[in-house]
Amino acid sequence: MGSTSRRIGRRFPDYGWAWPTNGLDQLLKAVLLPDHAVAQTQALRWLDANDIDAVEFREHRLLAAIADRFGKALAMHPAYPRLAGLQKMLWTKSRLAMREAEPALRAIVAAGVPIMLLKGASRIAVEPAAQRGRVAHDIDILVHPEHMVAAFDMLRHGDWQVSTGVSPQYLKPRLAAVRSMNFFKGSYGDIDLHQVAYDWSQADEVDDAAVWQRATPASFTSLDVLVPSTADRVTLAIGHGGLDAHTHSDWLVDTASAIRAGGVDWAVLCDVVARRHLAVPTAVALSYLKAEMSVPVPDDVLEQVVDMADRAGAARIAALLQAKPRTDFKGLTWLSRGVAKQLRMRKKRTVRERELPGVVWHGRRTQAGDGAGQVTPALAQQVPLPPAAVGGAPAEIDIVVRLDVPPVRRRIEMELNGGECHFARLRYRKLGKSGGRLTLRFRGTIRPDQADGALVLSARPSRQFRAWEHEQTVATYGAVPFQIVSVTVSPAR
Repeated sequence: MGSTSRRIGRRFPDYGWAWPTNGLDQLLKAVLLPDHAVAQTQALRWLDANDIDAVEFREHRLLAAIADRFGKALAMHPAYPRLAGLQKMLWTKSRLAMREAEPALRAIVAAGVPIMLLKGASRIAVEPAAQRGRVAHDIDILVHPEHMVAAFDMLRHGDWQVSTGVSPQYLKPRLAAVRSMNFFKGSYGDIDLHQVAYDWSQADEVDDAAVWQRATPASFTSLDVLVPSTADRVTLAIGHGGLDAHTHSDWLVDTASAIRAGGVDWAVLCDVVARRHLAVPTAVALSYLKAEMSVPVPDDVLEQVVDMADRAGAARIAALLQAKPRTDFKGLTWLSRGVAKQLRMRKKRTVRERELPGVVWHGRRTQAGDGAGQVTPALAQQVPLPPAAVGGAPAEIDIVVRLDVPPVRRRIEMELNGGECHFARLRYRKLGKSGGRLTLRFRGTIRPDQADGALVLSARPSRQFRAWEHEQTVATYGAVPFQIVSVTVSPAR
């Protein structure tokens, strides 16, 4: 490790324990080692030992970079036709995703909303030659928090669908509590809209503003955008990658590429690492890239980062568990990582719910109206209210619905909205695996005069997919058609 104060070990709880190993390490070395011949040997060894069709998307992303680096120099290997085909397919999907997103990005910019690109899109904007080797099936964009509503509306009214199961009416008043949200359109359109560049667990309001101040202009599909500074692209890659246990290990490739291109303000990087509590994943990433890939990380910078990580206290172990590739986990360590991740997710949910908690009406089974006949296959129905209930006084609404449910355990989700006004989420957890007729009662209080349109009850998926191709997926997560049996309205108590 050069002149650093100590050598990084490979045993827990030192940072080398969380370095990529085995096949993932081979792939990364094939992409990143500066010695072309040694890197090619790593690629060939991996191809000898693995089936391209049997590995996951994580490996596919790195294989695309390998195909781009070596090209026909790998043509003697039997797997080369499959490798070349994989790269072409991934590149084509990336291009289609960019083409689908371009009109939406232009509309947002034309509306006066500055866009900063993140992750793979920012690298492509800075390094256009990386397009063939850097998979970017989704486009990550950052906007100022004050522009979040405008960007949200541009995407929503451009027929982009929010990837969660909730409605736009539910989401819009809660945008301040959302770090980012994913939108789909068509077969390839995929935009991640961020108002905060980092995870909530890495929040720092001062640096959130500084990210914009340090950003530099760039061009993306001839569109004027901003990209983070080189130091920010490194810390952003590590901040996101360190939470996902190398689910997408091309973040390490992005980090190495940014450092090798030069221009990293190391003082800024160390300040961001300290502010955002990124010392542990940064120590893992930079020590790996320096020791194994000869990436030019200054010794004093690595020493400073390692010292910060050593002083992270109990949080150091949790961060280390989350930074280790999940494929290397076994038994108790797998469980430990799961606990660490759940604690982080719980903290994130607490922050979001503190902003604006949602109103949830929990359903209960009832026999009322449980009769014969087919359920009307409707995903939305207007809720009839008596004229006396449309005044300004709060009203208690009792809604009975009938559904034919699939034979699986699942959540049943519905929403009550009035035009753009969201009133409540209606939820029932079906624990049994039996299917058939189900009658549910939901009860809650609303102010009907707050609605700016007809009161509508709509079924929502409990999880959203771009394409609902499999019957089991629809049964487990899809919106369940329903029929309103009765609606009773009475003055709120």
